[in-house]
Amino acid sequence: MKPELLLAGAAGLGITLTDAQQSAFARHYHALADWNQRINLTSVDGWDEVQTVHFLDSLSVAAALPSEVLDGGRILDVGSGAGFPGLPLKIAYPRLRVALLESVGKKAAFLRAVVDLLAFPDVEVLHGRAEELAHRPELRESFDAVLARGLATMPVLAELTLPFARIGGVVVAQKKGDIAAEVDEAAEAVRRLGGGPLDTRWLRLRGLPDERALVSAPKVAPSPDQYPRRPGMPRKRPLGRRAALRAG
Repeated sequence: MKPELLLAGAAGLGITLTDAQQSAFARHYHALADWNQRINLTSVDGWDEVQTVHFLDSLSVAAALPSEVLDGGRILDVGSGAGFPGLPLKIAYPRLRVALLESVGKKAAFLRAVVDLLAFPDVEVLHGRAEELAHRPELRESFDAVLARGLATMPVLAELTLPFARIGGVVVAQKKGDIAAEVDEAAEAVRRLGGGPLDTRWLRLRGLPDERALVSAPKVAPSPDQYPRRPGMPRKRPLGRRAALRAG
């Protein structure tokens, strides 16, 4: 079971996958397909589609990560779901230390099963809400990079991710479509949470019909202690430019 589509797309990103890494991707896929019959992990579970829509899309995040992070940095995948983007990045960059945060218990159980299957000693599964876990001292402002794929709009995502990033670290969000207004709206929230200027990098990935964006922000100052707010509040009352104007 050769991942031809993944290999071709990864090569376009400058990533070469060994036979052992290809085997790990296949094992991740088989576990995904098996569990997806029992719990809703993804609507895309065909081998060809998973190679591009999930695996290759996850690997594209490497384009926004510093080389020193890829070579042994500590990353957090918020809202990991079926393990994307954290697990494909771990397979491709074995020195990464990875934490997968998932609030849904059944999905967290799947992640633990895959981590055991792939025998990753330095991948941790965190089950809980980002709003609560970000206040734990061992997790707060302790990650070199915090990643999110399809998690929320940018103002909400900023509150759920930036408190985990260390000063000097980076937050990277995977987006697609017309996101200009969303990114502009997030600028005030990012600043309030200790982030620097947002940067958007567009990529066209082999096998995918539309461009994908990597929206990143450096962590330049501590996140105020009150953030993130209690569970549900970031989505109910997002921080952002409009919120700042209303407050003023």
